[in-house]
Amino acid sequence: MADPSLYTYPSPLAGYENADPLGNEISPDGKSFVNPQTGVKSKSYERFCEPLDNGRRGALLRRDGTRLTGKCHSDIHIYHYPKNAEQAKYAKELWERIRREFPELRIYRFWEVPVGPHPIPMFEVNLFTPEQFGAFIPWLAINRGPLSALVHPNTVDEKGESLDEERDHTQRAIWMGEKIPLDLAIFKILKRKKEEAAAAAAAAAAK
Repeated sequence: MADPSLYTYPSPLAGYENADPLGNEISPDGKSFVNPQTGVKSKSYERFCEPLDNGRRGALLRRDGTRLTGKCHSDIHIYHYPKNAEQAKYAKELWERIRREFPELRIYRFWEVPVGPHPIPMFEVNLFTPEQFGAFIPWLAINRGPLSALVHPNTVDEKGESLDEERDHTQRAIWMGEKIPLDLAIFKILKRKKEEAAAAAAAAAAK
């Protein structure tokens, strides 16, 4: 469970400080507001906002050396309870369906045991573009059936290194269905090792 007080939050209005005040005109539907039109769509229709990963980690390579794709923006983990035969069957069928309907997405093995921070079996799907996100997430909302799904972003720094995997999996995550408690200790261990490695590198450079 993420504690919101652990983080800082830039104002959502950053960059709009000098904009004209919004009007109170109501749309013909009698309920919604008329928004000021600029004639330019948000860049988020085509590119993820910072610090979400837009592929700065570089491309992955196939075994033959050809480029596969960059680091993904979002991971989707789709869970099932292994002792629930109906769920396990549905999850395996959904895994196959996604591979057939969305062959352009990256999808990993169907786990039958817990792995990493995930306390029950799951399979993972990666999304790379706003177009893929906009198509797959609504589809999954309807087709996930009895399964829970975790949608989390991958935030990176200017070098393409992960910023905060624990926060990505908690405070910045989206859940479909019942929330599955994650084992967050693994993120704390990884963060500590990263800090120790950075400290060792800095000490070596200072000699």
